[in-house]
Amino acid sequence: MKNIVLIVALLLFSFGNSQAFQGKGDQKFQVGANFQDEATGISVTYDYGLGENISVGVSSSYALGIDDRLDADFGDRFDLKARFNANLSNVINVDPNFDLYPGLSLSLKNFGGHVGARYFFSDGFGIYTEAAFPLAKYSDDKSDIGYYIYNQFTFNIGASFNL
Repeated sequence: MKNIVLIVALLLFSFGNSQAFQGKGDQKFQVGANFQDEATGISVTYDYGLGENISVGVSSSYALGIDDRLDADFGDRFDLKARFNANLSNVINVDPNFDLYPGLSLSLKNFGGHVGARYFFSDGFGIYTEAAFPLAKYSDDKSDIGYYIYNQFTFNIGASFNL
């Protein structure tokens, strides 16, 4: 019985010390799966806090599983983005471990928006989900493979880490 009480106390203590976004100087690294209509892949993100509710960062994705009708080389599969986030965790006050962050991104393939959420279970580890959508497309040429891979709604889910 004492062991169970100790384990529960440690779990509550670790949940109580985590915080989703800490403001200026905060650093987050995320890695996850990327899902979209024509491909699936991997996504990595790094965000750096500039202020109480603002962060900037970079994001990259690589499409691994592409529809067989598309013949994509490395350049078609790879994307790199600069991003800006408005971190709303302390504005909406749902839970100190939860962060909701809408934002904008400028990539090699398009200009777009995203809405993400992350929840931290401990000071260093959490989960995230993010939905991204293009606002201005890199190419409207349907013979360009990039049109099919990066100019559509995407969904990411994965792990988030405090650095």
